[in-house]
Amino acid sequence: MTRTMTPTRLSDENTVYRGKGGRSQENRHEGFRAAFLDTDTGLVHQSRFADGRPAPLHLLDGLPDSVVVQRGTSGRVLEVKASIVSGFARAGRFYTRDEAAFVVQAAALAEAAA
Repeated sequence: MTRTMTPTRLSDENTVYRGKGGRSQENRHEGFRAAFLDTDTGLVHQSRFADGRPAPLHLLDGLPDSVVVQRGTSGRVLEVKASIVSGFARAGRFYTRDEAAFVVQAAALAEAAA
């Protein structure tokens, strides 16, 4: 069973990737920007605030209505399609959290070796 993306799941992912380079706070310096991939359509959506401004971390509120499964009474996004994957965009390419973490770790090793 594929799980839908929720704020709780995003929080859980942040816990898993803490200190590994798979969080916005840890990879922004390498040019990564929080984004979501819709594996059904191949579309990449930059993370945005509800008002459309780019967000510095993963937020569901700025995703298009076409991927939203449930909103709260306040309008906040509570759940999006299971085909949504959190990750990062850099130089026109989508990176999963694992891929971004690998790039960050490799860059740190290269810097340490220099």
